[in-house]
Amino acid sequence: MIERMHTSDRMSKIVKHNGVAYLCGQVGAGETVAEQTMDCLNRVDALLAEAGSDQKHILQAIIWLADMSDFAEMNAVWDAWVPKGHAPARACGEAKLARDVLKVEIIVTAAVKT
Repeated sequence: MIERMHTSDRMSKIVKHNGVAYLCGQVGAGETVAEQTMDCLNRVDALLAEAGSDQKHILQAIIWLADMSDFAEMNAVWDAWVPKGHAPARACGEAKLARDVLKVEIIVTAAVKT
């Protein structure tokens, strides 16, 4: 069974299937990449909780930065957020994001807690 949550014509914020939660890409508010990353991760936390998961159950994260020169600043926030011993498989690349003010977007896949 596939369960879709917060579904619009374009997308769902959460899709659950076979014990896995797929989150849509999350962006955050703020002037700096650190502020946007923290806000983005707070949004990820909220969606994970709603999906019945949490940081310790993240399987994979894909991170898009508007500028790879922000990699270290984003990683400082990320590293403080990820629970020790529970780092997911992760990729990070540079991409043109949906709006010019956006500096980071994070896509998360997580196991649902049983």
